[in-house]
Amino acid sequence: MTPRVASPALHAALLAFVAAVMAWSAIHPRDYFTWVLEVAPVPIALAAIAVAWPRWRFTSLVLVLIAIHAAILMVGGKYTYAHVPLFDWIRDAIGGTRNDYDRLGHFAQGFVPALAAREILLRRRVVRPGPWLFFLVTCVCLAVSAAYELVEWAAAMTSGEAADAFLGTQGDSWDTQWDMFTALCGALIAQVSLGRAHDRLLGVHP
Repeated sequence: MTPRVASPALHAALLAFVAAVMAWSAIHPRDYFTWVLEVAPVPIALAAIAVAWPRWRFTSLVLVLIAIHAAILMVGGKYTYAHVPLFDWIRDAIGGTRNDYDRLGHFAQGFVPALAAREILLRRRVVRPGPWLFFLVTCVCLAVSAAYELVEWAAAMTSGEAADAFLGTQGDSWDTQWDMFTALCGALIAQVSLGRAHDRLLGVHP
């Protein structure tokens, strides 16, 4: 297996993109406490990618998806997930009752980690391509989603009303379940839609 990893030039371009979006996001966000909570995964991911650089580079597909996911998080951090303007407009246009930007965020929370987990499992030869790979990747994504819900719960327990914008439930008592279901959908769709293209980048042959 000889993966076609992302070039240094692509790393630099995506880093510049993420840095620009983060700078924009940090300018007068709706709530700084929520901004910190929402954006925190981005510098953590950047640090992990930087530390792994000498030994590991993701394929261009996964690296671009990580940058897009980072942008989704930072937009949500700037406005809070319940008040992203475009999704307010969509809500009003279709006569909805809630801003569904958080659904996009949780879909990405399943979609992007699915490809990242898939790449790690295949390149580390933890599991061979096939049904077990699909199952394990799905399990990893559900675990990531559950862990994030626990983080939200911990933030609510320790911060009280200050964490309301971070939770973004918008009065939906089933919000946690919808979040995890949406992440599950993202994980399944990512594997079905991009699995073969990902295999080609990884040099995996059926």
